[in-house]
Amino acid sequence: MTDLAIYQAPPDRCAAGLAVRFRLGMLPRAYWLLLPSLFFLFLFTYVPVLEAGLQAVTIQGFGGKITGYGLDNFRRLFGDAAFIKALTNNIVYGVGTLAPSLAIAVILAVALEESTRLNRMLRTLFVFPLMLPLVAAATLFAFIMMPGVGLLDHYLAKLGIASTNWLGDPDIALYSIIGLTIWKNAGYYMLFALAGLQSIPRDVYEAARLDGAGPVRRFFTITLPLLKPTLAFIVVIALINVVTQVDHVIVLTSGGPSNSTNLLLNYIYQAAHEQSDTGLAAAATVVTVTLLLCLSFLSMRTLERGMHYES
Repeated sequence: MTDLAIYQAPPDRCAAGLAVRFRLGMLPRAYWLLLPSLFFLFLFTYVPVLEAGLQAVTIQGFGGKITGYGLDNFRRLFGDAAFIKALTNNIVYGVGTLAPSLAIAVILAVALEESTRLNRMLRTLFVFPLMLPLVAAATLFAFIMMPGVGLLDHYLAKLGIASTNWLGDPDIALYSIIGLTIWKNAGYYMLFALAGLQSIPRDVYEAARLDGAGPVRRFFTITLPLLKPTLAFIVVIALINVVTQVDHVIVLTSGGPSNSTNLLLNYIYQAAHEQSDTGLAAAATVVTVTLLLCLSFLSMRTLERGMHYES
């Protein structure tokens, strides 16, 4: 009791000062350890974002001379038919790649969930496109889709189907790019879906089987609801890929023909490097990043609605 009373007695000013300095010395230690990473994160991530935002509201005259600040770059951007076309293409490209890739990934994950020798071999086969750089995959598809002599037209000719200019026809060029993207990304998303399936308790499926639930009912009442956290993560990754993956577009079509395959990131590149209009490119960057953040937030909120996380 005496010791407790001595311990709880108020310290003198000197002891109190030492205790405060000790606590202040201990608390920032983690921040000091994180300081190098935070510095480079700020330098290479947030500084470019701030510069792009400033450039977007900077009005430049002849020779790049700054004449003022305002929203003129955004007015020019939304008045540019090429930007509207790129935005429309990106929306079609996003819907056309995200939904099929996600559906194929989930179906493959469910079909190959059991770790058998055959399933392991099939997993490797479906993940193989992930190991190819996007430029290499685009080069490969350039030979496959070559009109008249490509592999695709070669086998379609055996079925009596005439050759098609898959990358030169404005009506179907974007859908050819979508097909390549689905082939490239479905296996990648399958890996995340497989990881999510492994976290679902097996006893839930056993209870459903005892209740007489068939495979289809178990999929829609157990697998999909419990896979929602994983699907939310995959959707965000897919949305980022929709905006940032343009290597195959540059290799295959360079945005043509007639801007039919031009996407937002390629439009930004053309405005900044080919037209030297940095203000327009910065404004397009701000709009693109804002749309990406809004879509990611909405998709997370939509998929997380009704989720229940349990330890």
